[in-house]
Amino acid sequence: MSFKDHFSSASGDYAAFRPSYPDALFDWLAGQCRDHEVAWDCATGSGQAATGLARHFRQVIATDASAEQIAHASGPENIVFRVAPAESSGLANRSIDLITVAQAAHWFDLPAFYAEVRRVLKPKGLIALWGYGRLVLPGKLDEPFEHFYSGILGTYWPPERKLIDDGYRDLDFPFEEIRAPEFFIEVEWNLPRLLAYLSTWSAVKRYEADNGHGPLPSLESSLARHWQEPNQPLLLKWPLFVCAGLLK
Repeated sequence: MSFKDHFSSASGDYAAFRPSYPDALFDWLAGQCRDHEVAWDCATGSGQAATGLARHFRQVIATDASAEQIAHASGPENIVFRVAPAESSGLANRSIDLITVAQAAHWFDLPAFYAEVRRVLKPKGLIALWGYGRLVLPGKLDEPFEHFYSGILGTYWPPERKLIDDGYRDLDFPFEEIRAPEFFIEVEWNLPRLLAYLSTWSAVKRYEADNGHGPLPSLESSLARHWQEPNQPLLLKWPLFVCAGLLK
């Protein structure tokens, strides 16, 4: 099965520079599960979410359709990494206590994926999809950053990105929903570290391919004027949105 692959070409950078998810998210997910035998982290990328799950489940099966992403994935010994598409996991029927999809459900063939969810999830098992949109930079830094995101890169985002920008409000989710508390990703990054993260964006890659040069140097110049000391870390936050529900 083909899939929309926007990240394999930068798998190493993705593993190195994408932010991790908060422990509180995984604590809450585990608290909603009746059993804690096996979790499936679908579209695991380089394993950020799988690593958070590993503290709570006997085994985590982490799959991704990209062999390059799996080649760069890492985590504790109780994680099994496999190459498999979201819609055809190869997992046994009714074998999974929790299914997670971090920042990736908008790429799926959702009807086919949900059919797979119903096949592999145990009765009253939990599925959780989550993501994060554009972080808001503090003070005067945000105006040039918002222009970069919406203006410079606006036409380079794939159409699925709108689901992220809307917090999955329009994403089909045919499960018995559980209201999740607020969660945030928090990091302390300096300007070079922020730019390294931005280099993993699919829209940045498409801009580079179409124009023969990258968009980040001009953004760096704009941000440096307001980042008093570019090597000084600032506290940055993304709000997470979570769709969680039980299999009926």
